[in-house]
Amino acid sequence: MRVVVTGATGRMGRIVREVAGERGWEVLPVSRSEGTKYEPSSLASALAEERPDALVDFTVPAASVETVATCADAGIPAVVGTTGFDDEQLDALWEASQSTPVLHAPNFARGVAALIGLVREAVAALPGYDVELTETHHRGKRDAPSGTANRLLDAVDEARGASAERVHGRQGAHLRGDREVGVHVRRAGDVRGEHEVLLAGNDEVLTLTHRAESRRVFAAGALDAAAWLAGREAGWYDFSEVLNDDA
Repeated sequence: MRVVVTGATGRMGRIVREVAGERGWEVLPVSRSEGTKYEPSSLASALAEERPDALVDFTVPAASVETVATCADAGIPAVVGTTGFDDEQLDALWEASQSTPVLHAPNFARGVAALIGLVREAVAALPGYDVELTETHHRGKRDAPSGTANRLLDAVDEARGASAERVHGRQGAHLRGDREVGVHVRRAGDVRGEHEVLLAGNDEVLTLTHRAESRRVFAAGALDAAAWLAGREAGWYDFSEVLNDDA
């Protein structure tokens, strides 16, 4: 495999390069920092010259949109792990997927994929129970709640067949509403990522938790997705499809 890694000198980019190298893949780093062969402004020419099997992107939303548009022009599959997109930016990624394969996921940990399914099952099995979500990440993470937290909240809505009222933190004096889901965000230190969904009712409490011990789990999942995406037809793909093929 030959893979382009954008944001190659960033927190995730360095680890993606490391894990890809351990697999014996050829890595083509793209970064504004010195010491990398390509800069973002030369990405189009890099894709044309190198013809990689796929591109892996962990950057920021605006940069990711530009990167995926460039991949669409070149017909290069793109795996995107960036989070914090607004609706317009997600629409731009979707538009690019009409010209090249695009797989976007807020989290590439296999355990998180399992957690999403378990949350959906638990909420469906426990109607009327209160649901609260707490997520913790390192102090440098920009978007809050995390993309993973939002996906877990979507799973709650899917199980209930209705959209919950997402209450971000609590302040003041008022009773909890029946349709509320509390969302609590913590940013501290170098926490890789932790998500907990709590369900409470009927004199009992159920908690479902995932904790990433290393960012390598996200890099490995993204590279698994890149290998799976290479050679596929243009379209919008989901990480669950990668995992289902492995099952």
